[in-house]
Amino acid sequence: MAQGQTKYIFVTGGVLSGLGKGITAASIGNLLRARGLTVNLQKCDPYLNVDAGLLNPREHGECFVTKDGAETDLDLGHYERFTGEEMTKDSSLMAGRVMLKVIQDERAGKYNGDDVQIIPHLTAAIQDYIQAAGHGYEVHIVEIGGTVGDYESLSFIEAIREFSIRVGRENCLYVHVVYLPYLTASQEIKTKPAQNSVRELRGLGVTPDILVGRSEVPANGAAKRKLSLFSGVGEESIVLLPNANTIYEVPLTIEDSGIAQVIVNKLNVAVGKKPKLNDWRLMVDRATKDYGHKIKVGVVAKYLDNSDTYMSVFEALHSAAWWNDTGIDLIWIDAIKLAKEKNPENILDKCDAIVVPGGFGSRGVEGKIIAAKYALKGNLPYLGLCYGLHMAVIAAAQLGGLKQANTTEVDPQTIDPVIDTMDDQRGKENTGGTMRLGNYNCNLQKGSLVANLYATEKIIERHRHRYECNPKYVPSYLSWGIKAVGINPETGLVEVIEGINNKFFVACQFHPEFKSRPTKPHPLFDGLIKAALQNVAK
Repeated sequence: MAQGQTKYIFVTGGVLSGLGKGITAASIGNLLRARGLTVNLQKCDPYLNVDAGLLNPREHGECFVTKDGAETDLDLGHYERFTGEEMTKDSSLMAGRVMLKVIQDERAGKYNGDDVQIIPHLTAAIQDYIQAAGHGYEVHIVEIGGTVGDYESLSFIEAIREFSIRVGRENCLYVHVVYLPYLTASQEIKTKPAQNSVRELRGLGVTPDILVGRSEVPANGAAKRKLSLFSGVGEESIVLLPNANTIYEVPLTIEDSGIAQVIVNKLNVAVGKKPKLNDWRLMVDRATKDYGHKIKVGVVAKYLDNSDTYMSVFEALHSAAWWNDTGIDLIWIDAIKLAKEKNPENILDKCDAIVVPGGFGSRGVEGKIIAAKYALKGNLPYLGLCYGLHMAVIAAAQLGGLKQANTTEVDPQTIDPVIDTMDDQRGKENTGGTMRLGNYNCNLQKGSLVANLYATEKIIERHRHRYECNPKYVPSYLSWGIKAVGINPETGLVEVIEGINNKFFVACQFHPEFKSRPTKPHPLFDGLIKAALQNVAK
């Protein structure tokens, strides 16, 4: 890359949360990378958690795990899918982590007796984290979580204001995402909430260079002119983003608006003349195409009131469907209700394939085991992810005669702990730092279905779990109708299983969804969709 000062883009949000700051930041990263620039992204979250590992998935969505084992916000998944780059722990910063660092430094005497304050100490620490994450890149994009005006966000807003003093205003660009509500009664887009948000941001010392106007319905030029007049941001620096058919259209909408070039000009960076977006446009064409037919994939889970909980799984399924020239219907199956059904096969039989995603705890376990048993016995395509592997092994063991087989996560006293914690983890089940997080190696059995899907026998995948397949029971797998086809070479632990008499019964200890990309679906999801299509064609 070209040597020189890193350029910084800060993305803030106003009016209300959930506008799509993460998609906006990821889209800008996509377009700058398409122009040949080296780009990194970072999410700064004002929560007082140290990381996202203990956040409620029902409220906050999935916990996205990076290759180096950081438990982060789901926006990092968007960053990876939109840019094709793997993020690290440096791309996730929560207020609790910064505060912990400041307090530790104070206890170590690093402030030489100074009174430790929000300004300058906390804001300086935030800036240090941002600058470290951006080191070595031509452009570093920083998304500030929350909404301008939130008390908890103030230290981050102040930090990015001060940051322009640290590195020079010419090296910083501020993008503000605002909401443009539509009033049905008067049939018009209203800009007043956005105007007030810009005014509030400027009152905190940050003047936006770019405005992104999000709306439920398309806004017209009159709304842009009014927003420009009252915000002081030129019309050429305002992009209107109505709801899209797919989030992957957003980079193309921004590109077609000319805003990407405005950003390049304002940052004064040298780029190629024409961005390379052909592959992305091809993918969007597939994502928005009406295939005329759909396969039905049942997702057996317990968090049914927030699809963000399984964001990466859903995106992986969708992209695999597009590249197999088919539409897809994701059918939510409540694992808790499934266990209470007299005839659960009436629900499962409507599916062309089943996915059991990751999870923790005992709630919904019985329903997931029922689904795994049904798939194993009925030769229905099945993909188990992390906890879905545990459910598959338990199902196979119970079908194989071990009626009390279980995981010690659910039943610590089970007489057949086919899923258990390992010896080096005993006594630490409720403490931090004992989970297997991030990349681990896996050797696949030559000639196995999974090895054929990957087209290699050595893979690296991301993990987030504490319980494992108990090695004591692996010799019995064949008698249960499954076989271990993926082994961790360092620990000897089971990573992947397959059903012996099934066309596609696959479960893995890792989370392949984290490495799936919209332009390149993950092999396991691609294999599941192919198997589902064959199931439909029977």
